[in-house]
Amino acid sequence: MAPLTIADWRELSARDADGAARELARRLRTTLSPAQQRACFASAGAPDELAAAFREAREAAGELAGVPYTLKDLYHVAGQPAARAGSGFPSNIFPAHEKTSALPRALKDAGAVLAARTHLHEFAYGLTGENQHHGDCEHPRFPGRTTGGSSSGAAASVAAGIVPFAIGTDTGGSIRVPAAFCGLFGMRLTPGDAWISDAFPLAPAFDTAGWLTRTAADMLAVNRCILGDAATENRGRAKPPRGCFADFDTLAPVAAAAREFAPAADATAREQIAQAFLGAPEAYAILQSAQAFHVHARWLDIHRAHYSEEVWRRIDRGRHWTPEQLEAARAKQRALQYFWKSFFKTCDFLVMPATPFAALTKAECTQENRERMLALTVPASLGGLPVLTVPVALPSGLSAGLQIIVSDAKSPVIEWALERALERAG
Repeated sequence: MAPLTIADWRELSARDADGAARELARRLRTTLSPAQQRACFASAGAPDELAAAFREAREAAGELAGVPYTLKDLYHVAGQPAARAGSGFPSNIFPAHEKTSALPRALKDAGAVLAARTHLHEFAYGLTGENQHHGDCEHPRFPGRTTGGSSSGAAASVAAGIVPFAIGTDTGGSIRVPAAFCGLFGMRLTPGDAWISDAFPLAPAFDTAGWLTRTAADMLAVNRCILGDAATENRGRAKPPRGCFADFDTLAPVAAAAREFAPAADATAREQIAQAFLGAPEAYAILQSAQAFHVHARWLDIHRAHYSEEVWRRIDRGRHWTPEQLEAARAKQRALQYFWKSFFKTCDFLVMPATPFAALTKAECTQENRERMLALTVPASLGGLPVLTVPVALPSGLSAGLQIIVSDAKSPVIEWALERALERAG
């Protein structure tokens, strides 16, 4: 079935709220195979609940009124079971929350309709969308290949055309990787803001909220709703923003697409960037796992049987770092943050590949490929920086993506880049 855009859903729901509910229920029920429904969805709205939500949405104004979306199961929704973070934990371990998280609450106020809550790589600690508890989330158009993660169910729900946008999170690439693998646009925000502070954490100093869309126009609509007018206040600027492209581990079509946004960095700049990024994955692994252990310390040993062995080991290493290792990692982060501060004095954005390859097969989901992805994603994560991901189609029919890294989520570069993407698509 053909995907519907945000504008399509707005028109349908305004004209026929019950019809919109039936259409959404049909898409939830029939688009994915039963196994992939289990891998993708933690829960889904019942037809009568969806109908009531669409009727209520008619009272709202704005670009997302009557538009369905999915929500990564790290956010809390009052009246629903507690978020279980893609885990195999029994439901009684995590208490239900009386308050809805800020981001889904804002979307409800804007009239958006929550279609389903989506599964993820267990506890958001992975980039491949594999999950031994609920099933591996596969690319909707390329069975046997992963959506990427950890926002795997979110990406699948948009790539399959069930909803036009999905809310996810990004700590070390969890929006950027699935956006690239599934041919989607992705928006990563910044750590510690209101949109992430009340979600189930992985590593709080690095966790960010974000979302995925199929089209640049839909990304513009979601950005304007959530980020507000400040995101577009400099639309009329006379000069284009200044940026450069860092050509690291880049597929040829991705490099060609990058040059539509910015010229390649000169030799001096490229060397400075490479030196700044050197050692970033190792520092990130130490700092992220130390924080993850702090989050999981009360469960890690007594509930070990409920973790997958891989994720348990990633978290467990966080308790074993020495003070010297932790301080060296913090020093590397400070140095990288200093680089970013200096970079943004002369440039408005940096373009980099989001992944070094297209969606992986199960056999390709190796530690080596994980490290290759993290080498591209963690420089922005350690810097605490927002990132727009723009998809790039490959000759094979698969996709990769570009990271457009900026200093502020409300940077006019984001809208400028999306408008260029629209021109390219048109």
